[in-house]
Amino acid sequence: MRILLITHYYAPEFGAPQRRWSALIQRFVAAGHQVTVAAPVPHYPSGRPTAQQRRDHRVGAVERGEHGETVVRTAYLPHRSDIGTRTADHVVAAADSLRRLLSRFARPGTRPDVVIATAPAIPSLLVGRVLALHWKVPLVAEMRDAWPDLVTHVGPAGAVPVELAHAVSPDPLRKGLGLLIGYAKGAVHHTVTHWQQGAQTVVTTTGRFAEVLRERGIAEPQVVRNGTDLDGVRAQDDHAPGDHPELRCLYLGNMGRSQGLDTLVRAAARLRDQGVPIEVRMIGHGVEAPSLAALAHELGAPVQVLPRIEHSDVEEQYAWADTVVVSLRGWAPFAWTVPSKLYELLATRRHVTALLDGEAAEVVREAGAGDVLAPQDEDALVRLWGRLAADRSLAAVRDSGRAWVAEHADDDVLATRYLGLLEDVVLGEAAKGRTAGA
Repeated sequence: MRILLITHYYAPEFGAPQRRWSALIQRFVAAGHQVTVAAPVPHYPSGRPTAQQRRDHRVGAVERGEHGETVVRTAYLPHRSDIGTRTADHVVAAADSLRRLLSRFARPGTRPDVVIATAPAIPSLLVGRVLALHWKVPLVAEMRDAWPDLVTHVGPAGAVPVELAHAVSPDPLRKGLGLLIGYAKGAVHHTVTHWQQGAQTVVTTTGRFAEVLRERGIAEPQVVRNGTDLDGVRAQDDHAPGDHPELRCLYLGNMGRSQGLDTLVRAAARLRDQGVPIEVRMIGHGVEAPSLAALAHELGAPVQVLPRIEHSDVEEQYAWADTVVVSLRGWAPFAWTVPSKLYELLATRRHVTALLDGEAAEVVREAGAGDVLAPQDEDALVRLWGRLAADRSLAAVRDSGRAWVAEHADDDVLATRYLGLLEDVVLGEAAKGRTAGA
């Protein structure tokens, strides 16, 4: 097959979307398929390319990717961490990708057999839809996580959020702005659902979000989880008895508003006050990192807030830890979401401290990988970490999480499923074309 992927995030950037598609494309190309990727010049997460990225990647360049794929580099807009400038960046990249791809595949014999548009960013879906209709090829719309719900957070019908509709403010301008934002979010929700309905197949990464999409009229959404390369994640061993007196708790990942990480800081401070030996490392990037560091300083919590590290350095951190943390707030869309980092954590064999609800909590329980607490339940976290500190055997490594990944979320398994899905879509469209021709 000739496969076109439209994405806003791609290697050599490092993050969950980039890792997912690098792993899949490596296996697509190895299976003999031709893959073209349209993606902006690397500029994640800072919003601007590094000096090295500026030297190696130019707008309009056609590159050979690490796995033999063709990468068409599109324009980008330098941005900050706010949603406004990031959305503008998504729009600029999408518009430029449309122009460049129409030119690149102007001759019918060169065109893709299938277009995959992956969100976020949301404008990528529109570009995929336009190109698929123009070329008369199938579109696969991939919704990583619960998009657009994570940014719109409205009901199935796209109604105005209750908290905005019933907002009481002495300032009519502020109240009016709140209602306007609510209606805008509803419009985005309705539009994206319409684009999803226009795709031949919608792929999501969780079963629960697939159920939500069915309720919205999406026919047979397919589930291809995020995953991990099991061979690339070293299985950790237990620490030797008496190796260290403190309980070591590790969080690796994004430090945004979605994670509710202040719960970890407050729990660690309370345990210190109780005389429990504990050390927490939080490693990553995000808009909340400075405030988390400030909170840890204010409370005198035994918490280090450290910048993101290269993936090659992650194993050292897993070896240091007694328990690894995955956390999301208790927002409704997160019940349909599984953090991609969770699969890697399961593969390490380390005990998992999971502040989760919904499908992600079910994964941890099914895998027998650790303890599940309600999101942001500070009291429960204090009790759990207190027990682990008192009896380190409760945090012993376990094989069950790694075995679960091997069966459900290994990259080889996921790539095979995705290719089968793409082949079915392409063959199905070809059959429709023959029937129409007859």
